[in-house]
Amino acid sequence: MSISLQEIVFYVVAACITVFSVMAVTTGRLLRAATYLLFVLFGTAAIYGILGYTFLGAVQLMVYAGGIVVLYVFSIMLTRSNKDMKYPVSCAKLLSVLASVIVGAGLMLFLIMTNGFALNVIPQGDELPVEKIGMALMGMDKYQFLLPFEAVSVLLLACMIGAILIARKEK
Repeated sequence: MSISLQEIVFYVVAACITVFSVMAVTTGRLLRAATYLLFVLFGTAAIYGILGYTFLGAVQLMVYAGGIVVLYVFSIMLTRSNKDMKYPVSCAKLLSVLASVIVGAGLMLFLIMTNGFALNVIPQGDELPVEKIGMALMGMDKYQFLLPFEAVSVLLLACMIGAILIARKEK
């Protein structure tokens, strides 16, 4: 069984994504969590690059890395305390989290071992032109995504306005 360089890079990037994901949810500081999330999103863009989807990788970097910059701005502006976000965790919660992690890891390993590595089934070849991807995303026909795209943009705007109103000081 020979392992290619592409598989080695995939496993290294996947390990980095896993480590930074765990660090993002276990850290006690908001800015550190956002920084770790930024590294996770960079790793996701790297996975897209490994698979040959350079357009999706670029979108991942522009949209989500830009979103992390906005998260930085909101976390600095809206939270003035420098306290840790750590709360006491009961033993029962810790055991349930541990059981969930073990079951999830077992399921993931089972799926990988029974189905093989994903790069073996992905056809290598030319990338779709950006025009076709844009028309598929912004079209109004069946399996096209203009309406959901607009709905999500309105929802995100409402969330940002709600966050500002909640964090605003009473005068």
